[in-house]
Amino acid sequence: MSLVTLVDVLEKAEGGKYAVGAFNCNNMEIVKSIAEAAEKENAPVIIQASQGAINYAGLNYITALVKTAAEEVDIPIVLHLDHGTDLDQIVRCIRYGFTSVMIDGSKLPFEENISLTRKVVEIAKAVGVSVEAELGRIGGTEDDIHVSEKDALFTDPDEASVFVKETGVDALAVAIGTAHGQYKGEPKLDFERLEKIARKVSCPLVLHGSSGVSDESIRKAIKLGIRKVNIDTNIRESFVGTIREFLNAHPNEIDPRKVLAPAQRKATEVIREKIRIFGSSGMA
Repeated sequence: MSLVTLVDVLEKAEGGKYAVGAFNCNNMEIVKSIAEAAEKENAPVIIQASQGAINYAGLNYITALVKTAAEEVDIPIVLHLDHGTDLDQIVRCIRYGFTSVMIDGSKLPFEENISLTRKVVEIAKAVGVSVEAELGRIGGTEDDIHVSEKDALFTDPDEASVFVKETGVDALAVAIGTAHGQYKGEPKLDFERLEKIARKVSCPLVLHGSSGVSDESIRKAIKLGIRKVNIDTNIRESFVGTIREFLNAHPNEIDPRKVLAPAQRKATEVIREKIRIFGSSGMA
């Protein structure tokens, strides 16, 4: 089926009180893993590309791969820009057919974040594209975006209310204790803060940095209002880890298809498991 918007899948998730998985892609194999996992689970899915993924694979390749995947399966797929910080690139993604974009102005002062986000919302909504924004700064590293532990700031519930009203965003990523990349220990999420934000904000909430967060914590966050859960590191770990295992066992193998196929299957398994945890299986 054709690509759908973030609003399309999150409105249904809000009604059903589940979350939609948002999985980062960097190449053909991972795009196929995400689409196959979602099809097998009969679940809506968000395939997202970061600025780093676009720089690596090329905007035209990423778009073509995801559009092809959407045509091959009969489930709702969103093509989403993850952590967009450059307005020109956001516009390019919209022109190439992304159905959802994220503007990450979280490093900016509050009023500047509002101003930039409002500008992106005006551009995107004019052509039916959804917009996610971020308030508060989520620690860790994702591609070329790094936020140190001392600079990470939790989302203020009152500011979140003002931000959503002033910008009209379709989804808000909140900082409640998660981090991008691999965790050194188990993260402790501020569920009380999440509950306050959910009471004050009208749009669906997004949890970034969810790889490494316990299944129990993910389920509790969804119960309290999270409707989009981002997963990247877990996919990379399973994909690259399987490649290492295969090459250790077959050091003379030079056929990339034989090397990558087991990695793709493993990534599909990991993504299917996440979809079940999010409660979106059977919701396509």
